[in-house]
Amino acid sequence: MSSNDILDMYIYETNTLLEQLENIVLDAEKENTFSQDNVTEIFRIMHTIKGSSAMMEFDTLAQVSHRIEDLFFIIRENTMEVVSEENRPALFDLMLHSVDYFREEMEKVEAEQPLNKDVDSFLANINTLIAKIKGEEPPAAAAPAPPPAAEPAPPPAEAAPQADEGNPDFPYQLRVFFDDGCGMENLRAYMLVTSIQGFCAESDFLYEPADVEQDASTAEQIIDNGFLLEFKNPEDRESAIPTVRTSGSVRSYQPHDYVPAPPQAVMPEPAETTPPPPSAVKTAKPAPASAPAAANNPNNAQHQKESLISVNLSKLDALSAIVGEIVITESMVTSSPDLKGLHLDAFSKSARQLRKLTDELQDVSMSLRMIPVSNTFQKMNRIVRDMCKKLNKQVKLTLVGENTEVDKTIVDSIGDPIMHMVRNSMDHGIEENVQDRINAGKDPVGEILLSAQDTGSEVIIQISDDGGGVNDEAVLAKAIRNGIASPDVEYSHKEILNFLMAPGFSTNAQVTEFSGRGVGMDVVKSGVESLGGSVTITSEQGQGMTTIMRIPLTMAIMDGMEVSVGDSIFTIPINNVRSSLKITEKDILHDSVNGEMVKLMDSYYPVIRAREFYNLPGGADNVEDGILMWLESGDISYCLFVDELLGEHQIVVKPLPTYVNNFDVKSYGITGCSILGDGSISIILDAKGLYAAAHIM
Repeated sequence: MSSNDILDMYIYETNTLLEQLENIVLDAEKENTFSQDNVTEIFRIMHTIKGSSAMMEFDTLAQVSHRIEDLFFIIRENTMEVVSEENRPALFDLMLHSVDYFREEMEKVEAEQPLNKDVDSFLANINTLIAKIKGEEPPAAAAPAPPPAAEPAPPPAEAAPQADEGNPDFPYQLRVFFDDGCGMENLRAYMLVTSIQGFCAESDFLYEPADVEQDASTAEQIIDNGFLLEFKNPEDRESAIPTVRTSGSVRSYQPHDYVPAPPQAVMPEPAETTPPPPSAVKTAKPAPASAPAAANNPNNAQHQKESLISVNLSKLDALSAIVGEIVITESMVTSSPDLKGLHLDAFSKSARQLRKLTDELQDVSMSLRMIPVSNTFQKMNRIVRDMCKKLNKQVKLTLVGENTEVDKTIVDSIGDPIMHMVRNSMDHGIEENVQDRINAGKDPVGEILLSAQDTGSEVIIQISDDGGGVNDEAVLAKAIRNGIASPDVEYSHKEILNFLMAPGFSTNAQVTEFSGRGVGMDVVKSGVESLGGSVTITSEQGQGMTTIMRIPLTMAIMDGMEVSVGDSIFTIPINNVRSSLKITEKDILHDSVNGEMVKLMDSYYPVIRAREFYNLPGGADNVEDGILMWLESGDISYCLFVDELLGEHQIVVKPLPTYVNNFDVKSYGITGCSILGDGSISIILDAKGLYAAAHIM
């Protein structure tokens, strides 16, 4: 394994541990205490970060994590009763500050920047809290914590039994094997030891090799012979099995017991005794670490675990690109003009089977990229918690549908829009005066609801609050001052809400830490629209505000409706298509500026002619010779007139070439392209962008 691979693994595992740590602290703060399980888990997390940071020679990270480990060692040994009520807020703040510190440093590690060497003040804060917990006088000037010291090691290697020996004092053994090629086997072994120390005294078990924390060469021994754990009591081994089973990168494990040698025949006791032969302390040979052996052992069968691996996102991107090319090539082969007019039954049967397999391959490759939005949602807990303290507000965050899965790229991109909306609800939405809420018949504690829903083709993310809602008069007045609204025009409630998403718009008169700079809602709008989604806002004064973001589940492959205009072919995302219909000339209505409209289901909708808008040669001019596509995107609904409906297809979305983007084609409602089965290009339309462009022109 290369040094880059080891560094990537360190970054991934440390960031994962920090997410776990933050969630533990936020949940514990609500209860105003850490459970004993929380304390043990935090101790394990800090111990793991300390060991892996020391191995990577990130000394400051190791020092800080080592001192926090000391803090939680005291709490673990004495329970949370040792932390008085007045010191608990400081403990929670310290732990969240620690999470922030480690995350900032991990960002520097990823960017290959030097780490912050000055951690004296941070260590002083930890030492001060430790002194308070112990009932001692806080140190006047806290000295830097010493480098992480090695844990008290088990008896020396020569005193510990070898892999093929037994120990009558520690007769209950457990041999653990890690996944092939997982790397850092010695540190993974020590993580097991640390976890077991949480419920089993160090004097009640041994492990071999004994110096796994300090000697990296023991990784080779573990690869060859496994990692041996020996327990005094069978109960401790049984308690350790779930820990081993759920530990990362564990391939298998084998429990076996020390078997004493058969008793010798009773002989008269000689004057001097001789040492027993070595065979008297031999244990039964463990079975080879093979899958069949584990499967045949009924005790092991119940301890099997799901195998998981982490994969670099660039490899998934490459896989998706290859699958996309396979889909395009398959379509080109089966739609080849050379086959036109031929009746090839065997070929058609094989082509149908190939299409079935490529569809399954597409589904599998897409599912590999799908991850739950829970991590993004959980991060909002920290934002709400910090803003509650700084704004002196009482607010609870409710999460719904956090297990909804979305493409990894989209999950990474929606973090900022969601954060802006949550901050907006905290700063602008929830009332500052609790008495105002009580007078309005509301709960004194405000609520922000963050939900996600999978509709099959898109995910709907909703952020709502039960605050004061939007003041239309204040928003309109600010819009007029900014020059984006006219005082002579009467605007609807929906149009006033749309002003909130204008660039540079803010209703705060003063710049604060959280708002007033005019950055926020426009970032949400542009960010979501760059993902092919849409944003709508609803609000009722005195009842709160709701922001709804509709985002496609994946941007790589989509279902689209192909239409033709003259010799050109366009693809419309299927989730924007409401219906298609034929009309006659008498169904068309003309407005005062010669615009065209059509009446559908008791409402009037504008008609956009694709041939005229894109100035295309050829194509139908008479509405009776073409077809209307009724399109919807967010709160926009209209009809697009095209020549012919070609059918629904699953297409691979391709970005437009850079030189094409230089002509600002996106402002004309064009979002990308796709390659069709015959090798021709289909332009993918942005339903909302096309409507906006047509009405601006």
